[in-house]
Amino acid sequence: MTEKQPNRYQALIETIFKKGYKKGITVIPFTREQITDAAAQLKIELPKNLGDVLYSFRYRNPLPQSILDTQPKDKEWLIEGAGRALYEFRLATINRISPNPNLITIKIPDATPEIITATSLSDEQALLAKVRYNRLIDIFLGITTYSLQNHLRTTVKGFGQIEIDEVYVGIDRHGCQYIIPVQAKGGTDQLSTVQAKQDIACCAEKFPKLVCRAISAQFMSDSRIALFELCLESDGLVKTVEERHYCLVPADQIADSDRLSYQRRA
Repeated sequence: MTEKQPNRYQALIETIFKKGYKKGITVIPFTREQITDAAAQLKIELPKNLGDVLYSFRYRNPLPQSILDTQPKDKEWLIEGAGRALYEFRLATINRISPNPNLITIKIPDATPEIITATSLSDEQALLAKVRYNRLIDIFLGITTYSLQNHLRTTVKGFGQIEIDEVYVGIDRHGCQYIIPVQAKGGTDQLSTVQAKQDIACCAEKFPKLVCRAISAQFMSDSRIALFELCLESDGLVKTVEERHYCLVPADQIADSDRLSYQRRA
């Protein structure tokens, strides 16, 4: 069943794309209903979760080769929300969020309760829990933060329905207050500039009096955690403000040489 899904999803997304594509076009609008229409046209079983078709190509799998072949060298097709049950393929400048392999790794004493580690049901949930229990947002941003809500589902003008993995509020030593949306990806899922854009838009709409600092978290190899602070530039591109890599270890695995190294960089 797992092997059949990508093929079925590819057929659906190809059909929708081809219906709206013309050479030179940069935006192709479509609706959720077109997924149903494409399944009927192709005479294939409709997925139980229509949203998973889009999620698959936004965060997990590449678009079909026939779609990739229409991309200019410096641009790529993204799938973005455009309103309630409305979406669009948008040709955008290549803009990826991926860990820099040349960054150092900072060791942090692991404060994750063992019962949490033992019973986590998914990579994403495990990552969010480790970030929360080890106060990695506080350490990364240098402010005091509090988890406000997990999996915030809401609608945002211009994007439609969205979901933010976790939302924090924070305060610094000057009293400035922050709203901090966090997107988390584990396993083979990839961090997305599309989700960062909608998270930032959501915070601007729902929490206009708070300063937004958007965070992305990614599991790396050896259970390392990459954290990114992202911002939206005036040209519409999502850029990385800061990136750090952390490794949660037993306290006795942090050597004096590690501590001395951290002191020198403080």
